[in-house]
Order: sequence, then structure tokens, then C-alpha cells
Amino acid sequence: MQIAYAAILLAAPLWAQHLGAQELPRKLTLAEAERLAVQNNPQLSAAKFNAAAAYQVPLEYRAGLMPTVAGALTVVGADSGSRLAAGGLNNPVVYNRIASGLLVNQLVTDFGRTGNLIASSKLRAQAQDQFTETTRADILVTTARAYFTVLRAQSVLNVAQETVSARQVVSDQVTALANSNLKSGLDVSFANVNLADARLLLSQAQNDVKSAEAQLSAAMGLPAETRFALTEEAMPGPLPDHIDTYLRQAIEDRPELKNLRLEQNAAERLIKAEHELHFPTIGVLGTAGFVPTGEAPVPGRYGAIGVNVNIPVFNGGLFRAREREAELRAKAATERVNDLAIRVLRDVRIAYLNALTAFDRLDLTNQLLKQAQLAMDLARGRYDLGLSSIVELSQAQLNLTSAQIATATARYDYQAQRTVLDYQVGALH
Repeated sequence: MQIAYAAILLAAPLWAQHLGAQELPRKLTLAEAERLAVQNNPQLSAAKFNAAAAYQVPLEYRAGLMPTVAGALTVVGADSGSRLAAGGLNNPVVYNRIASGLLVNQLVTDFGRTGNLIASSKLRAQAQDQFTETTRADILVTTARAYFTVLRAQSVLNVAQETVSARQVVSDQVTALANSNLKSGLDVSFANVNLADARLLLSQAQNDVKSAEAQLSAAMGLPAETRFALTEEAMPGPLPDHIDTYLRQAIEDRPELKNLRLEQNAAERLIKAEHELHFPTIGVLGTAGFVPTGEAPVPGRYGAIGVNVNIPVFNGGLFRAREREAELRAKAATERVNDLAIRVLRDVRIAYLNALTAFDRLDLTNQLLKQAQLAMDLARGRYDLGLSSIVELSQAQLNLTSAQIATATARYDYQAQRTVLDYQVGALH
């Protein structure tokens, strides 16, 4: 019994240390968060598999240019010298035999149709690569925004905690003065209302931190982890005065536009392939083999080679309809490129303006905080001297809290808006 008790005493600190280690927040930088998100996201894995599958399609078309070789084994039992008299225009003689051989078929030319199909499928595979890049960029911008949302929520939480502490001090002082009949009960009520308001702010801030951490956890594919100690990221510099550089970069680098351009090129190559259906196909056929056993009229070995020319004459307008379909789909692809280009330019302009406004807020919120702090100090001094009411002090407290929150969030808003701008111009990789 004493041994068991001693073992429990020895194990308790270790178990407590283990629990404490589990509760410690995970330290992360933005680069590590993005790496985990890219590594764990199933959407990106699915996009990569689809891209790899798309690259098999050109190989499938290329097989049409290669020779095909097939083996054949034929065993026939028939009435000696029987002829097929129905079911075909030919009238071959059928003999009892056992035969084996090889058949070789080689396409000589289809006037470029297969080549254009290969080129079209390669372009579609490259388009699928750009879709993968789009998925990756979506993951990165979602992760970065969640990362800065957590930092912003934690910053607001710090402000809320400091606000509760400051208002608790004021409430305690006013209560003590009221107990000494130096302040009225109304002052105590206002101070307690302000304190309760700060505690509500703190409760909401705590909830916002947990929600933001849950979003970041989901973005990284780590749903079991919900506590993080995030590293501050360096502030990006100011934006250039002109947006033209961003607009050009977006038109050139946005993966969605690259995707649609490749799809458009693939559709144009398909037009050529469908047009070449009107031309003949020329192929070489050969066969050779042995007849180990059979009736006397059947030779012991055989071989033949020939050229097959397939000339389309009439098929009810099928080829023309397929060519026309390809032309219309290519025109639709062109319009999709134009439409997306317009929307990309719009999104870049909006992201640029949002980032510019967020950058201006950095200086404006700092000025606001200085003025709110000065007003708070003056209101507190006037109240302590009995020159103003608790209402003036309460308003100064509210203004200071609002300014502190605005200042705390402005930094992370600007970083998040710069990330969105990088996404819109295609700079996230």
C-alpha cells in the first residue's frame, strides 16, 4: 500500500506536466501555417491528382500513332468446304483448322487530326495545372487571413483585459469615495455600468479569439488544435502611387486567367482536329502466322500486307456538326477569358483601395489614440478635482477603449488587405 502511494506521488508531477504540455499553445509563424495548410488540405491533393490524370490523356491520343500488335488463335470446326452464304457480300470457304498468328496495324496519316488532339489535350492538362495553382492560392489567402484574424482578436483581447483592469480601479475608487460621502451613488452606478460594459467586451473578445483560432485550425487541417501562439509578421511597406503595375501583373499572372487562356487554345486546336475528320485516313495492315493442323486446302503458313484508305463520303453531316460545335465552344472560351479579365481588374482595384485605406488608418488610429488618451487624462483630472461629472469620465473611457481597439486592429487589417491584394494580382505561390 505504501509502495502504491509512493508511486502515485511520483507519477502525479509527471502527469501534471504532461497535461500542462498538452495545454500549451502551439507556436507558429505565418510561413509554417501556410506550409501546414498546403500539406494537409484535401482540395489541393485532389487538384494535383486531377492534373496528373489530365497528363495521361495526351498519351492516350499518342497511342493512335503507334503500331498495334495483336495475337490471334483460331480454331474452326465446319463442314468441309462450307461457304457463308448469308450475312455478308463475301462468300469465303470455311475449313476445319487450328491457326495462330499476329496482326499489325499502323496508321500512316490522318492529316494531322491525332496530332491536334494530342496538342489540345496537352493544353487542357496545363490548364489543370493552373487550376491547381488557383486552389493553392485560395488556401494560402484563407490561411493568411485566418492568421491575421487570430492576431487581431488576441490584440483586442489584450485591450479588453486592460480596460477591465482600468475600470475596476475607477469603480473601486469611486465606491470608496461614495462610502466616505465624497461621491454620490449615481457616480458608483455609472462606474459599475462602465465596468460591466468592459467585462462584456472581454467576454466577446475571448469568444472571438476562440472562433478565430478554430478557423485557423481548420484552414491548416488541424481541427484538434485550437490554441496558438502566433509570431508577429513584418509590416509590408506603403503601396505605390499607381495601380497600373498591379493591373498588368494580374492580367499576366492570375492562374485563373492562365487556365482559361489554355482552355481557349485547346478549343482552337480541337477545331482543327474536327476539321480534319473530312480528310481520309491511311493505314498499313499486316498479318502472318502458322496453321499447325487443318485440311489440305489450308496452307501451313500464311502472310499478307496491305494499305487501307478510309475516305469519308457522307455521314449525315456529323463531321460538319462536330466542327461547328468546336468553333462555338472556342468562341465561348474566348468570351470567358474576356469576362474574367474584366472581373480580375475590378477585384484588383477594390483590393488596392482597401489596402490603401487600411494603410491610411495606421496613422489615423495612432493620432486618434493619442487624442483619446489625452482626453481621458484631462477628464480623469477634472473628475478628481470635482470639476466634471462621471458622465464626462465615462465618455472619455468609452472613447479611449474604441481608439485602443481601432489601433490594435489597424495593423492586422493592413496586413490582411495586403495579402488579399497579393492574391488578386496572382503573387501568392
